[in-house]
Amino acid sequence: MKVYIGADHRGFDYKEKIKKILENLGNEVFDVGTNDPECSCDYPRFAYEVASKVAKFKNSRGVLICMSGIGQSIAANKVKGAYAALVYSIESARLSRMHNNANILVIGVNSIKAKDLKTVVEVWMNEKFEGGRHLRRFNLVKKIEAGKII
Repeated sequence: MKVYIGADHRGFDYKEKIKKILENLGNEVFDVGTNDPECSCDYPRFAYEVASKVAKFKNSRGVLICMSGIGQSIAANKVKGAYAALVYSIESARLSRMHNNANILVIGVNSIKAKDLKTVVEVWMNEKFEGGRHLRRFNLVKKIEAGKII
């Protein structure tokens, strides 16, 4: 699977670790930056780049990392077709796929411990969307995205 990954300066170290995890799972990883952990940078640029790619290439996924993950989530979710989930545990990673069909994993370095990164990423990449009642809800989200009244 194609996976687009981006981080600001605060998420750089996690980004490098996650890239290796994703590659070890057999994914094709595209790093959109930052490439400089010492230089303060603007997270919305990376969120937009990842979200745009994921929305364009339907069978792809994305990963975004920053200090809290909040800004990355907000920015990525502004792109039509991007469904970014800020996760804070292994279970929230699982549910973001099972119930919400998230196509972008957002990690805050202050919320996920480095020792849990591998499990969080593996669970998120391997979990399937359940459909059923969750598909109905996901379709309601898509209606909101399209500007339709629900």
